[in-house]
Amino acid sequence: MSRRARTAIFALPLLITALISAASTANAVIDGSVSRYGPWAVRMLVDGQPLCTGTAVSPEWIISASHCFFDLPEAPVADSRIEFRVGSLDMRTGTPVHPVPGSRVRNPDGLDVLLIKVPRMNIPVARLSSSAVQPGQRVRVLGWGATCDGDENNCQSNVLKQADLRVQSTQPGGCDEYGTPDGANFCAVRLSGGPAGGDSGGPVVTSAPRGKETLVGVFWGADRSRLVGASAISHQLGWIRSVIGK
Repeated sequence: MSRRARTAIFALPLLITALISAASTANAVIDGSVSRYGPWAVRMLVDGQPLCTGTAVSPEWIISASHCFFDLPEAPVADSRIEFRVGSLDMRTGTPVHPVPGSRVRNPDGLDVLLIKVPRMNIPVARLSSSAVQPGQRVRVLGWGATCDGDENNCQSNVLKQADLRVQSTQPGGCDEYGTPDGANFCAVRLSGGPAGGDSGGPVVTSAPRGKETLVGVFWGADRSRLVGASAISHQLGWIRSVIGK
């Protein structure tokens, strides 16, 4: 198994084999901050327990990390076990929605990305970036994941959090184990805070004024100290639009 695959799985809380305890409200991504905006961010639960994060890319479609939808080993999580909470920065007050059975579509290029259809949501949707991220660009990742080191299952946040990152070159000496030369995956380094278990599938957005952000990536893995990996929206824009019909 590649290092990229190992870190992607590690970013996923192991609730399939161990029950996640109900988390008290936490303040931030590990060393990050509380997000005050992110109406398109959605929380994913399995069997009623928090698991991953996603993004509404249309009123009926959510994008997230593909590995969030599989038990270990590679057995798909049944649609009936999945729930999304939408429309609130506090997952406890979000509106529950459930997948349309059999609607999930995996990325055809093997990226750790999946689209899944839900009944129509009455929430804003993320604007998709058509431009590739550039080395040195500042971006932000959002999620409801772990806020502590150690047992990340026991410190899942109830409130949406964010961490600031800087896109890194994939050239030797950068962080090429997370990025790919073709730009399908890009790498970033932590500036303030870092994503962890439960943030998998979460939106990576431009650091723009509130309401002006564009979705540039889907977070899939991190080393918990410095490096973060995401799949680039610009690289898969044609596929996304062909699935969601826009």
